[in-house]
Amino acid sequence: MTVSKLYFGSVMHRRTRPRSHLLRYRLFWALFDLDEIATLPRRSALFAYNRFNVLSFHDRDYGDASGRPLRPQVESTLAANGIACDGGPIRIFCMPRIFGYAFNPLSIYFCYHKDGNLAAIIYEVHNTFGERHSYVFDAQDAKDPPAHTCGKQFHVSPFMDIGMQYEFRTVLPGERIAVAIRGSDADGTLIHTSLAGSAAPFNSGNLARGLLIYPLQTFKVTAAIHWHAMRLWLKGVRIRPKPEPPKEPTTPILSALKP
Repeated sequence: MTVSKLYFGSVMHRRTRPRSHLLRYRLFWALFDLDEIATLPRRSALFAYNRFNVLSFHDRDYGDASGRPLRPQVESTLAANGIACDGGPIRIFCMPRIFGYAFNPLSIYFCYHKDGNLAAIIYEVHNTFGERHSYVFDAQDAKDPPAHTCGKQFHVSPFMDIGMQYEFRTVLPGERIAVAIRGSDADGTLIHTSLAGSAAPFNSGNLARGLLIYPLQTFKVTAAIHWHAMRLWLKGVRIRPKPEPPKEPTTPILSALKP
């Protein structure tokens, strides 16, 4: 049995002002254990690692985009943020490439100690300008992560300013996974974003199921971002100028909220 698995579920994004706007889509994701990802093509002819296939995973789609193996990259990120790493499992939750195309607005790394306790969560955010930035949460050996918050540092939507605060609430991947992010500014809550999914084994049958139920989903995600951007613009929501990307590749999440 592999640790890697698939998740079938949905994503929701709700904006509260100055115009209300809601989007909801059904999607599927994969949770890849970085220590076993190179062996997963043996489990399915539909999947490949660092080469083309119907479904695939490429290291260069994540991290520093160099294509170097992700595990040492993640370990370096943890060390740079003062988080101890003892060689425990590192797993990434993301959408795989479909027919060679990948776009993940959010990819999440779950980093564990060898004893099974959670060391850290890394939220890697990608925007449509080809930029990426990570928010790093030191879980301090939590069995379950408490809610945590940090200031927004990375430009994602042209309809939102940088001056915002994020609140993360995450259920660790098991039979289910759930992530909720609330974005607030000086006037209160501006956006709610969430995803939730149920686990399924990583095998050809479930990969084919994902392709059949959600065909070309990575293409559709990119198209949907632009479609909803146009709808917001037609609703009269003002476009903000794009700021320069942050100088540092990561932002630490320093404070934890009480459950």
